[in-house]
Amino acid sequence: MRGIWTILMLICSNVFMTFAWYGHLKLNEMKISTGWPLILVILFSWGIAFFEYCLTVPANRIGFSGNGGPFNLLQLKVIQEAISLTVFTLIVLFVFKGQSIHWNHLVAFGCLVLAVFFAFLK
Repeated sequence: MRGIWTILMLICSNVFMTFAWYGHLKLNEMKISTGWPLILVILFSWGIAFFEYCLTVPANRIGFSGNGGPFNLLQLKVIQEAISLTVFTLIVLFVFKGQSIHWNHLVAFGCLVLAVFFAFLK
């Protein structure tokens, strides 16, 4: 159960992180933040990233084998990266509609799936 909670929290945290890192670009595209100074964009992103940290830190503590979770540090990192790119891709496809996925992106994702497989291989 700790593994499931870890993954669910990492998925949610990555939604926040993707919007923290790239949401300001969508706001700019929508002409909402075009006049914002860079410091305001940074503070806006930090405000969103706070919630990402509120989920990521507990997810890693819950999931880490040293705390009774099922994952070692390398597994946690590989899971995090795979979730990060998956969430990013979904947000790009559904929020930033002008972007498209090409064959090389699919190959890269396949490599990530293999990375997760190899990280869990005994």
